[in-house]
Amino acid sequence: MKKLILLTLLLCSTALFAQDFDKEKLDTYINLLQENNKASLAVAIAKANKPMYEKYAGFLSQEAKLKMNANTKFRIGSITKTFTAVIIFQLIEEGKLTLDSKVSSFYPTMKNADKITIAHLLSHQSGIFNFTDAPAILSIMTQQKTKAELLEIIKDQPSDFEPGTQTSYSNSGYVLLGLIIEAASGKSYEKHLQTRIIRKLGLKNTAYGAKIQTNKNQANSLNFQNGKWLNFPQESDMSIPFSAGAIVSTPNDLNKFTYALFNNKLVSAQSLVKMKEIKDGLGHGIFAVPFYNKTGYGHNGKIDSFDSSAYYFEADDMSISILTNGLNIDFNDIMIGVLSIYYNMDFELPKYDEKPIELSATALAQYAGTFTSEVLPIQMIIKAENGEITAQATGQGAFPLTAYSNREFRFDEAAIVLLFGGTADAVDYNSFTLKQAGQQFIFKKQ
Repeated sequence: MKKLILLTLLLCSTALFAQDFDKEKLDTYINLLQENNKASLAVAIAKANKPMYEKYAGFLSQEAKLKMNANTKFRIGSITKTFTAVIIFQLIEEGKLTLDSKVSSFYPTMKNADKITIAHLLSHQSGIFNFTDAPAILSIMTQQKTKAELLEIIKDQPSDFEPGTQTSYSNSGYVLLGLIIEAASGKSYEKHLQTRIIRKLGLKNTAYGAKIQTNKNQANSLNFQNGKWLNFPQESDMSIPFSAGAIVSTPNDLNKFTYALFNNKLVSAQSLVKMKEIKDGLGHGIFAVPFYNKTGYGHNGKIDSFDSSAYYFEADDMSISILTNGLNIDFNDIMIGVLSIYYNMDFELPKYDEKPIELSATALAQYAGTFTSEVLPIQMIIKAENGEITAQATGQGAFPLTAYSNREFRFDEAAIVLLFGGTADAVDYNSFTLKQAGQQFIFKKQ
């Protein structure tokens, strides 16, 4: 979620207030995404565990033209890890595990088993290689594997580092946590999921996933190719992601889950504090996402063409979940857009009918220079080289700009617009306005 962090770095002084928001504008934004083939998605927002907004714009199967609804189940990918972490902490509270329990107590032949603890697995500090990064994973993902076979796949990989010395995201670690849940209790992961979370919270549309059945209102994964949506060519077998990514759910169910978690309905306050303990960007089953002066806690996920996010903003007692089964835009842009509208920011709806233009190398050279703002403590360096134009803010990497007029340049991946002064007939190359997520800052050439 790097772009949300970028917003915080640039615009951290902004005060946000949650509240009544423009639901019609949010409807329009989501419809624009779907109508312009940018996303097939479902969005839900709840306040104090009470639904206050939901919208479904897309198809669960493009070929059959089946529209999604409130009960359409999506694969949520790595949001599953938060469910897994909750079960682990519940077992810890019951005295069946501790954060210091060693992997060697359950799987002694695992590399570094006598050094890796439950805490290391939860916080991605185990050093266990992330098996989904292996080149062969694309062929493996569609195959059904037993848990013993899955364990062997993980064991065959080399260690990345000594446990506890670094942080590196590892699906392998969370698969191992699922196996430890079973070994420590004698019950299946699926059974724990049902009894400890799903039934306890009354989540009617959440389950351990299986083969997708659209006739049971389960969303297919979609892929946009040659101007149209098609069903994704492969379907991951859920035996592979297991406790790292095999759950299916809906936005409303996920909002109930995050509310319950952060209001101590699932784990104790002490356990929640540990889950929220962030190191190198990752906690114990969750991570923090800044949006201006707000902080949300939760997780995101990706599997096949499904993308998902589920966050809880404690200061506002607000849960937000966005699930997609097909994207033709950066998923983070959608989250920024929805949050901007929710927080009543001056968010400009995208104009997807506008087309970029080409400017000559001579014309682009006129925009180059070093620019500063009286409000933001950064410089913005504009370079025009080899017929291309880029911008680079202090402490950030350079990013490409695309011209939409002789005054307006965009970097769509971070929803950034640079609008130079003057008019179309007389451009002022000495100043521009930086626009991002409803905020505007004037920069002048030095």
